[in-house]
Amino acid sequence: MNEDAIVAKLRRQAPLIGDDCAIVPAPANQDLLFTTDFSIENVHFTSKSSALEIGYRAVARSLSDIAAMGGKPLYCLVSLAIAPWTDEHWITSFYRGINRLLRRHQTELAGGDISHARQLVCDVMICGSVGKGRALLRSGAKPGDIIYVSGPLGGWRHKPVIVPRLDIGRRLIGKATACMDISDGLALDLHRLCLASGVAAEIDSVPLLKRATVAQALHDGEDYELLFTAPPRRRVPGIPIGAITKGNPGTLRYRGAKLAPHGYDHLQHRH
Repeated sequence: MNEDAIVAKLRRQAPLIGDDCAIVPAPANQDLLFTTDFSIENVHFTSKSSALEIGYRAVARSLSDIAAMGGKPLYCLVSLAIAPWTDEHWITSFYRGINRLLRRHQTELAGGDISHARQLVCDVMICGSVGKGRALLRSGAKPGDIIYVSGPLGGWRHKPVIVPRLDIGRRLIGKATACMDISDGLALDLHRLCLASGVAAEIDSVPLLKRATVAQALHDGEDYELLFTAPPRRRVPGIPIGAITKGNPGTLRYRGAKLAPHGYDHLQHRH
């Protein structure tokens, strides 16, 4: 199978593919959102992983970023460097996983690039939109706000399937004061939100997935739940876990004890 054959097969389900660029209309009175995520062999998956699962997770991670901004995904670009161990059946299954999730969220595959490498590398870019000036940001949390998560946590060991919380993200527009998704662990991502907002935080409890530990939920990452804040008594979906406080920006406490903002950092896991 060559590149043209792959593109021809993809065009049957994705008519925007075929020219040097996809041509798409710009939505009126909307801000555009762009996000991109790598999925790399032996970093995010191994050659033993299911091709369908690799494709699905690659897209789910980027959709989670759109959810964190309260956006609606519109178009997807997928660039793939194919490793020697793949074959036509693998590639077909990979794109089946991608298209399964894109169809679920009414998002069109608009193109990408295909090459080859010693190890498999995938880069997914999602373009979405949100009402002009309505995007959820990390920078709006205020002392007294309640901290919420969209579901139980436990890290990658306990989260085999990523569920992008697009429905919850859209419901938070006009209600949440700050929002982001949890990709690198609750402690590190809450630290980032607090830094962006110039506040500190106190965590009272952490809702856990079955068999997960608090340490895994705080530090392991890849939960892809939403982490957000809202004023007291404002009705929002989610599970309350603590409150935003005054203090040195980024400072965290868990049940009164200082919490180190440790989580997954790619630059610390290179060896």
